[in-house]
Amino acid sequence: MKDKLHMNFQIGQLKYTGNNSFFLMAGPCAIEGEKMALEIAEKITEITSRLKIPYIFKGSYRKANRSRLDSFTGIGDEKALKILKKVGENFAIPTVTDIHSAQEAALAASYVDVLQIPAFLCRQTDILVEAAKTGKTVNIKKGQFLSAEAMRFAVNKVRESGNPKVMLTERGTTFGYQDLVVDYRGIPVMKAMNVPVILDITHSLQQPNQASGVTGGKPELIETIARAGIAVGADGIFIETHPNPESAKSDGANMLQLDLLEPLLKKLLAIKQVVNSFNDVNL
Repeated sequence: MKDKLHMNFQIGQLKYTGNNSFFLMAGPCAIEGEKMALEIAEKITEITSRLKIPYIFKGSYRKANRSRLDSFTGIGDEKALKILKKVGENFAIPTVTDIHSAQEAALAASYVDVLQIPAFLCRQTDILVEAAKTGKTVNIKKGQFLSAEAMRFAVNKVRESGNPKVMLTERGTTFGYQDLVVDYRGIPVMKAMNVPVILDITHSLQQPNQASGVTGGKPELIETIARAGIAVGADGIFIETHPNPESAKSDGANMLQLDLLEPLLKKLLAIKQVVNSFNDVNL
């Protein structure tokens, strides 16, 4: 039996879910402006339509967890949320954004299709409960400090609040003070919780806690992390991308340059076809 997209629910406007493919969650780290967001969404929508990959546009309407007080945090909550809504309407695609407190859940839910819980907040009961109450899909990022097994408690908080629409995202585990590693054993562990599991490629390559106060990264390893994730059965991949990462206002050090996205996705589709063929073999 082919490894069908592991979704026990449907996200509004998510296309190509019957293609035995992975889904893509991608976009800029932060919403920097309407023109930039629309250009990125248009480019990725064109690519994923050609390749028939289910696509969710990602953009943070506000960056609440920054190292320095002078770091970019956003262009204004309502302004950025309206841009996310416009992206969804213009391209008929679902959208996702982070929330940082319980009070933000209802507001963000009125603009986007998926609410994302940041890794550092994945144990915060009030945020998970309020996100669940909106009825939107809730994507919980695994804390860098948690095992994959421990994420069942976060999943249960959403489900026990009356919302079965929950996903989990692996984004690396703290390794020392300034590095992360991906333990690929966690992907099947979390899939066993009967949730779609996403691998956050670009954040897994962050180098946090730099002396400069600006997070570093290893974007040259994006393809390596992505290929391994598809090979071990990730249902989706998460990639932050920008036309010019050097000028991005947040997380530019670990972003994928937008022009490199299509060739990467083609390679990942080839790997996915092999994975599907192995799933057809009766051993």
